[in-house]
Amino acid sequence: MATTLVVVAAAVYGRWVLAARRRGARWPWWRTVAFVAALGLFATLQSGIVGQDDRQLRWAFVLRLATLFFAVPAFAAAAGPLALLRTGGPTRLSGAAAAVLRSRPARLLGNAIVAPLVALAVFGVLLTPLAGVLRQSFLSTEAVTVLVPVLGFLLLAPLSEVGVLHSSAFATAEFLLAFVELVLDAVPAVVMRVSGHVLDGAGRTTLHVPWTPSPLQDQHLAGDLLWFIAEVADVPVLIALFVRWQRSDRREARAVDDLTDEQMAALTREHLRRRS
Repeated sequence: MATTLVVVAAAVYGRWVLAARRRGARWPWWRTVAFVAALGLFATLQSGIVGQDDRQLRWAFVLRLATLFFAVPAFAAAAGPLALLRTGGPTRLSGAAAAVLRSRPARLLGNAIVAPLVALAVFGVLLTPLAGVLRQSFLSTEAVTVLVPVLGFLLLAPLSEVGVLHSSAFATAEFLLAFVELVLDAVPAVVMRVSGHVLDGAGRTTLHVPWTPSPLQDQHLAGDLLWFIAEVADVPVLIALFVRWQRSDRREARAVDDLTDEQMAALTREHLRRRS
């Protein structure tokens, strides 16, 4: 299934790039590189030890889960598929995507107030016996392959859209709350690392190789990896929020500069009236 997803995504993205060029639009080369990186990382996660032994090894499952949630969507969002859809994609599909982006759920997900809670809920599952059930089930691992990157992309895509702007006050609050995410992301990882017992209740792995860790060592290693990936992944989010705050501030500054003296005086009087 992973191979099919990679081939279909590459074909669709390439078709839209060619269509955009035929329409006279220039598509930045670095966005295409970001998309190739997203597909390459996604494909790598499905092969090798991470993709083949994630049902036996906790650290492999957590590494795949965290990378699919943080890194793959980050590269995909940088590739600007929504902007490319508007430039080179079908008009009807572009309109549908724009409507989804303007919808209340998309606006709710696309701010730094909700994102930390979503991440905490996703990785909080690792602290429960449900993690063992999900890790050892073929259907759940296949669902993780599809649903986790989509969820991560829904959280990051609005940040990469130029047209999605909030007030500078809201953008400032988002930027400050993003630092809270640095702490919240670490909570499940720290609990996994310092816990003296196996949290998911699963026993020893079935891999018969010399380097196979014990269940508790496996959990500690998974906690280390999750802590590192989650903290590093917050850096591009902070950068994106800072850029969005700058855009909102410049937009509001231009709006104030365009006011006449009479309009500015009227706004000042209205402000003083509300304060009194």
